[in-house]
Amino acid sequence: MTLRVPKAELPAALRENLIKQLGAVPEPVEVLWNNPELAAANQEFSAKVGTWDAADASLKTFAHMAVAAQVGCSWCLDITYFQALNQNLDLPKASEVPRWRQSEVFTPLERDVLAYAEAMTSTPPTVTDALSKSLLDRLGPAALVELTVFIGFANMAARCNTAHGITSQGYADSCAIPPVLRTEHAGADVASTA
Repeated sequence: MTLRVPKAELPAALRENLIKQLGAVPEPVEVLWNNPELAAANQEFSAKVGTWDAADASLKTFAHMAVAAQVGCSWCLDITYFQALNQNLDLPKASEVPRWRQSEVFTPLERDVLAYAEAMTSTPPTVTDALSKSLLDRLGPAALVELTVFIGFANMAARCNTAHGITSQGYADSCAIPPVLRTEHAGADVASTA
């Protein structure tokens, strides 16, 4: 896939800061910079999302990866796996997120969070009262609200990236264990490494 929207020239200070933080300028930032006001608002909200702490960071990371796998956003899987490394999360577990239903490494809570992320991502959403109540009982209202908005934000990012033709930039290449990608083939999940 190729970019469907050209990259815009970033201000030098922003470009240098992103390279310092991530080693490369993220293509979504370059594409969104075609509308600098929108790009700045997106960066501000992304930064705020990163400071939320009512829900466990690993649960949110796994949820974002589940959204990315379902939507087919290789860029989101790539960067989220890289972030999992930098957050010292369980990389072997993170690598299994795209095939979580077949994997035996997830706790019951993690499995429910992954199911919730997928249910929110379905069109139309398929979140059930039972799943929502189960998560509410175990996480509490503040964490569930945060998790829900986080998953909504992950959906926005993943869907924008795929619509713009943005794909993996190789951020996960620095991780010891490659993430497993979910592909749909004849109605069954087939696992492959990134």
